[in-house]
Amino acid sequence: MLSVNELALEIFDNLADLAEEFNCAYHELDNGARIVDCGVSVRGGYAAGRAFTEICMGGLGEVNFRNGEIKGVPMPFIDVNTDFPSISCLGSQKAGWTVKVGNYFAMGSGPARALSLKPKHTFEVIEYEDDYDCAVICLESDHLPNAEVMNKIAEECHIDVANVCAVVAPTSSMVGSIQVSGRCVETAIYKLNELGFDTRKIIAAMGSAPVPPVRGAKLAMGVTNDATIYYGRISLTMKAPEIKDYLDKIPSNKSKGYGKPFNDIFKEAGYDFYKIDTSLFSPAEVTINELTDGAVYHVGAVNPDVVMKSFGYQ
Repeated sequence: MLSVNELALEIFDNLADLAEEFNCAYHELDNGARIVDCGVSVRGGYAAGRAFTEICMGGLGEVNFRNGEIKGVPMPFIDVNTDFPSISCLGSQKAGWTVKVGNYFAMGSGPARALSLKPKHTFEVIEYEDDYDCAVICLESDHLPNAEVMNKIAEECHIDVANVCAVVAPTSSMVGSIQVSGRCVETAIYKLNELGFDTRKIIAAMGSAPVPPVRGAKLAMGVTNDATIYYGRISLTMKAPEIKDYLDKIPSNKSKGYGKPFNDIFKEAGYDFYKIDTSLFSPAEVTINELTDGAVYHVGAVNPDVVMKSFGYQ
């Protein structure tokens, strides 16, 4: 059985051993838990962003960068691919664990979720759970977790706290921008799962999205989401003729809130996340190769104007 925690631990160990070369900082707590700071009090960078994203995908995804362009303006892009879309995206990368202990709060994702089974329904649907004695968690937070937080994670994963490893980066950081854009494929898999499609029928997935500039904590959530909502381009290979019944509901341009930078939509919703149409959290453009019928489908389109406005280009 594939163990996302075992695969991710190898990447984590390399990151921890070479923390300085990654512009990161390694910490070991008194209880033995291990942490790599990828952006809270350090610079981070592309190498750290790649490691963070590949850890988040449970070692079942490959990440690369290139210098692309939008409307003639050069900017970095992230390219992600996986041959295990359901496990890597839903069983690991999905931000499905709200870690809240005392005053500490973080969005938790990564392979540790496959031990804690958060949320349980996701793992029931994809029929996957991990069985390993170490847990690797990715925390989106502007603070490092303390011993109490790591103890709680260990309890939820049913392992010894000395076997808990965490990578941490704020949304408003270089690694934060990279790892959120690195979820471009996951948004497509997540959207299909939410529509009731059996994502285990997806054989392979590839995607790209621009890596947004770091524009400060207030704008971070918006600009990182806009990278995929308005410029995420995904290619899926599957054996599922029934996919034709889902096509019109996949891309973000089918959402009621589509057409404005996310931060504007959020402001209009009174900063109430629950008032936002959740179908907005989808990639801009998707192509699908359905192998049973040899069919090829294409839905959605990128929206460079909204991306440039969101990213702060005048």
